[in-house]
Amino acid sequence: MADFLASYAWVIWLALILVFLVIETLTLDLIFLMLAVGSVGALVSDLAGAPFLLQVVIAAVLALLLIFTLRPPLLKRLGRGGDTTPSNIDALLGIEGQVLAAVTTNSGSVKLANGDTWTARVFPSAADQRLQPGQLVFVKAIDGATALVAPEEKVNL
Repeated sequence: MADFLASYAWVIWLALILVFLVIETLTLDLIFLMLAVGSVGALVSDLAGAPFLLQVVIAAVLALLLIFTLRPPLLKRLGRGGDTTPSNIDALLGIEGQVLAAVTTNSGSVKLANGDTWTARVFPSAADQRLQPGQLVFVKAIDGATALVAPEEKVNL
């Protein structure tokens, strides 16, 4: 068995490198990338003539060193620069719209500034109001597929 490992260690390391890289492409966690780099270190040590047990130690030490030193700053850097543009419901909150059909506490429809037409109800803080067609409103919340809207608030200067 020892002769087999000594003779074909480079094949084992190449196979491990490929397996680790494939798993890394599926997980994107950088752990398997560090294990692959550790395996590259073991492959290089095999080509330099190191015994198999030393190759395993080199792979383990190099992988652990990379996991604890290089991976955290890489993950931090990859997390930066994400798209901070609001999407889905967050993108609709606060958007202006125009009443198409009278909006009450039970029914109505509005056309939002992004071009979407939504069923609408009056937001609870404005529940005593009936919003007429053509009136400007703002989306205060989303309840399922219904926009909860309130009339444009006037600012006194």
